[in-house]
Amino acid sequence: MKRRSFLMTAAAMSVTPFAAFAAGYVDYKPGVIDKALAAGKTVFVDYSAPWCGTCKRQERVIQSLRTADPKYDAAMTFVKVDWDTYKNEDVTVFRDIPRRSTLIVLRGDAELGRVVAGTSEAQIKALMDTGSDWSSTGAL
Repeated sequence: MKRRSFLMTAAAMSVTPFAAFAAGYVDYKPGVIDKALAAGKTVFVDYSAPWCGTCKRQERVIQSLRTADPKYDAAMTFVKVDWDTYKNEDVTVFRDIPRRSTLIVLRGDAELGRVVAGTSEAQIKALMDTGSDWSSTGAL
């Protein structure tokens, strides 16, 4: 019986990260942001690296805010861009992203706001509110 319990637990744990990720961010691939913007969506873009301490702090704040208020997920598509993979690609260079730990909110052809290396809840919440307010009212 213990073997069965172990196998069931192992199977559940292997699926859990994928379910959590799917509910959290869309993993950037070329065209993902443009497609969402063309569909009229507001896009929250997180330029991060898995080894970056500032990025991890930002992610904890973002996840906390999203958990506390579902309006963010209803209003925006969250896209994570891997800095190590895409730092010299159009998705980064075209938008003048200076470094990992940069967060931006986009709608149509406009950048609604940006936070560079900021980790305060108030600063990140203000950026997220910009995206969710725009989506719900159609204007700032």
